[in-house]
Amino acid sequence: MLQSLPHGVKISITRSIATAFEQYMAKIQWQDHRFSFEEFMQEWKEYIQSNSSWYHKVSDDIKSSPEFHKEIASKMNEIIEKIVTEKPTKEQIETVDALQKQLGTDYDYSCKTEAKFYIEFLTQQLKENATSK
Repeated sequence: MLQSLPHGVKISITRSIATAFEQYMAKIQWQDHRFSFEEFMQEWKEYIQSNSSWYHKVSDDIKSSPEFHKEIASKMNEIIEKIVTEKPTKEQIETVDALQKQLGTDYDYSCKTEAKFYIEFLTQQLKENATSK
């Protein structure tokens, strides 16, 4: 069913899953113990209903189909697996290490997207520290 959708819609679905996952993980600051699949699904649902172009292009019959839901769940697993297994770049590792050294922090991170989060998070902390002095 998913495969029968136009190529652009499939790309948009993939992008919506990745974006919602990244936003949700940033919201919980990549703390694995705080992850809730139900909360992530709610986040994704809100995201697709208000921000995704594909949601309104797919018929209600397809969206309500158990087969479609099963295929979407499989696609989610595939995308999340890809995100969490993509290693951070050498540049990201160096940047996070330098920021952590400046701030005296010791956050663990294991994937490229998580490293991106910590670069943004730690850079913001540095800015806040600079303005509070």
